[in-house]
Amino acid sequence: MSSLRHAENKSLWVVRELGLPAIVRTCVSCRTDRHRATGKIRVNANGKQLDVWLLIGCARCDRTSKVPVHERVHVSALDHDRLVRFERNDPAIVRELVHAQPRLDWTGTWELETDLPFYDVEQADDPLEVFVRFELPAPIRVEKLLTRGFGLSRPTLKRLVDAGRIRLPMAPDARARADFAFQAGSTYGRSCSTS
Repeated sequence: MSSLRHAENKSLWVVRELGLPAIVRTCVSCRTDRHRATGKIRVNANGKQLDVWLLIGCARCDRTSKVPVHERVHVSALDHDRLVRFERNDPAIVRELVHAQPRLDWTGTWELETDLPFYDVEQADDPLEVFVRFELPAPIRVEKLLTRGFGLSRPTLKRLVDAGRIRLPMAPDARARADFAFQAGSTYGRSCSTS
């Protein structure tokens, strides 16, 4: 099935996940600051107390480190189903724990899928409304999405935004991480709305 449905001058662009982001954290061995999730979660019991860690590996030296998830928490304080998912290294839980880290590097973790037939933003008389859907919360500059989606250079994109040929609900240099809509082509009265 197409990732973009082009009908009645409406299109869908999808930001697809290629992989988990790198966790930005200094390695105690080699001092690099990029780690990858190993896909493993360690659960350690000490009586009725549990420790839960996300295991990460250094991108350079492969040293394994632990990121605390729960420390010295009583076993009854954790939801049983969630605990089972920790113990089984559930990929959705690993993804959730990685996304919850305070500093992430999203480089190389996403792609923009469109099946948009050629659309000349500068010359088109028919306006086009584009809906951008995020499958992951990667903070991506709006101008980067548009230059990829339309195959434009940054100066051309800036000129088209300034001329009103592309109408955005935010500044082109803003970082988006949630669904939004914008309009391209000839200008018309409706304002952009966010999803």
